[in-house]
Amino acid sequence: MEKRRKFDWYVHDRFGMFIHWGIYSLPARHEWVQRYEYIPCEEYLKYFEHFNPVDFNPNEWARLAVEAGMKYLVITTKHHDGFCLWDSQYTDYKVTNTPFGRDALREVVDAFRAQNIHIGLYYSLLDWHHPDFTVDDIHVLKLKENRDELNQGRDMARYREYMFNQVREILTNYGKIDLLFFDFSYPHIGRDGKGRKDWDSPALVQMVRQLQPDILINDRLDYPDSADIITPEQVMLSEPPRKTDGSIAVWEGCHTFSGSWGYYRDETTWKTSAQCIELLINNVCLGGNLLMNVGPSAKGNFDPRAVSRLQSFAAWMKANHDSIYGCTMAPAEFPEPRDCRYTWNPEKHRLYLHIMNWPFEYIRLVGLKNRIKYMQFLHDASEIREISQAIREHNNLMTPTDEHSAIIKLPVIKPPVEIPVIEIFLKE
Repeated sequence: MEKRRKFDWYVHDRFGMFIHWGIYSLPARHEWVQRYEYIPCEEYLKYFEHFNPVDFNPNEWARLAVEAGMKYLVITTKHHDGFCLWDSQYTDYKVTNTPFGRDALREVVDAFRAQNIHIGLYYSLLDWHHPDFTVDDIHVLKLKENRDELNQGRDMARYREYMFNQVREILTNYGKIDLLFFDFSYPHIGRDGKGRKDWDSPALVQMVRQLQPDILINDRLDYPDSADIITPEQVMLSEPPRKTDGSIAVWEGCHTFSGSWGYYRDETTWKTSAQCIELLINNVCLGGNLLMNVGPSAKGNFDPRAVSRLQSFAAWMKANHDSIYGCTMAPAEFPEPRDCRYTWNPEKHRLYLHIMNWPFEYIRLVGLKNRIKYMQFLHDASEIREISQAIREHNNLMTPTDEHSAIIKLPVIKPPVEIPVIEIFLKE
């Protein structure tokens, strides 16, 4: 019972903002730019020395998140390059030693918490900057021929102590933290990939739960018993992840507006507004959440294209949020009509029909014959009616499964909503 209460906010709210922000925003060529271009740490330092986001305004970030309907935040405290967005006492490679000189993490957490947004922190298990993190196939020094020589003197035990100290720090100094997003394990990549033994995942999880008993931990520690939530990224699932007993796992899909997590000036594969809203609907209709990422620029601004997509979410969620909050996968007895998605609110006993591709006049709702109490569009509360038996026969709309179906009649012209939603009140 206690564990179920811990998840209540998360499975109700369904929609969160991911923020990837660090000194990789200066090269603006992907958050993995140091690894993709094999930039040595001494050269990469130029970005650390020039990080000064003069337009940084976390209250504006929080405002955009709230208007978009996002209910929780996950922000990168440290990415794989090792740069820390907070005033850590365990390293000099931190935001307070840049020209910016302020604890950006604290300002972000305070701004979002003031808007009643749940707080999640991302922490990279990798650290290409730390001198004790051993060189492997993911490391920026991978191409060096003398890997064994480079690893002489490096000690993962010392790095692990550093990692534990930093995780303890972010979970102690920033109030109640609702979610911790570790990233990532790779024991099967190369001859020396890293996993639970390198992180000492059991001890790490034990420490986290002692510090923040109600926290949710993701599934990237190579330690399945510790995972509260499953976090597939950049994929559209056709089936929800399931536990060993067959029940649906608690999960979120992590996605970007474009092809990069960090700010990438020249990246062009931006999703349309409709695609973004579809991601949210498709995740919730499979009992999952959507964590949608923004990568702020080196000046601290959201890309105008990201702002545009957030505004599209805002317009759609303002009218249709009832089909998202508190909703989950519909019971199997209600198969989805063609080009539609159902979400289901078990407390209200209502189905929400998301019409992804506007049809011509009629939709057949299998399994709902004699079960509908009332129907309406969510965007304007206008009634949708089930057609009578006489009209079915007159318009030749009879099928072999007709005795189990309700047929509804729609306007010929699609309403002025990106994806229209019909709220279906079911009889008790």
